[in-house]
Amino acid sequence: MSTKRYELTQSQKMMVFILSMCLYGLSNMFTELVPSVHVGPIELQIDAFAFIPLALCMLFHPLYAAIGAATGELIFGELMLGQFGGIGEVEKFILFSLGMVIGGLMVRNPQKKSQIAMGAIAGYGIFLVLSTIVDIVKVVVGVEDFEAVPGLAESIFVVEGAEFLTDLIFSGTLFALLPTLYLVPRLYGKIEPLLGMKPRSTKVNIPLKDILTPKFVLISIVLTVVAFFAEALAESDFEVGVWEPEFVETYGASFIWMIIGVAAVCSVAIILYLLKKGKDSNSKEDMNKSV
Repeated sequence: MSTKRYELTQSQKMMVFILSMCLYGLSNMFTELVPSVHVGPIELQIDAFAFIPLALCMLFHPLYAAIGAATGELIFGELMLGQFGGIGEVEKFILFSLGMVIGGLMVRNPQKKSQIAMGAIAGYGIFLVLSTIVDIVKVVVGVEDFEAVPGLAESIFVVEGAEFLTDLIFSGTLFALLPTLYLVPRLYGKIEPLLGMKPRSTKVNIPLKDILTPKFVLISIVLTVVAFFAEALAESDFEVGVWEPEFVETYGASFIWMIIGVAAVCSVAIILYLLKKGKDSNSKEDMNKSV
């Protein structure tokens, strides 16, 4: 079996980045507007349609698909909706990208449902774990004050733990695991040619230990530390790049839907352009073969 990894040209990597940015960014605009539901003390909410970046990371290049999705969330879900938190957004950008990359790397064969399930759970789960750790450390070191139970600072562990389990079970199952498990095998071999790319080989046999190397783990730890310090700066009122215009208060709730409409039109136009570019690329390749 082959041990050669999936390779894309710089142009193809950019196409993956843009596709992921548009699809996930647009979906994030809707999740930001969906209200949460309280079931007793438990809050249920749609944090993200994580299956979109997870599926793209498993089908294409994990790094570019993950960074594209995180960038799309910043542009569509934060900036365009007027709720950009400045340096505080660095934390989620890093941790979300890291989780999606790991989820994509764990899938060496996009037709194996066992690998897809493990990748989806690990990818979204790692993002939640790292986010929970950062939140707890902020309280422990005194960057953020938190006492869910008066006089019991340790209640942060109970609250964050319960929130982690709720997100993992609810969002992780409905909006990460199940859709990814359904979509990846069905999209494999069909979506890649539309973009002028070849599907990932199912005969590649790369051990997981050769992918998640000590160097990769070290880089992940360093990025998590950077994410913590970025969030710590944001919590200490170090407001850099914050942009929160009062769209709704000034123009009414209908203005938000106008922004979503514009974003949807732009996203569709970009995706159609990518499909056309992929079709032209396939046509040129067929002509070269015939010659």
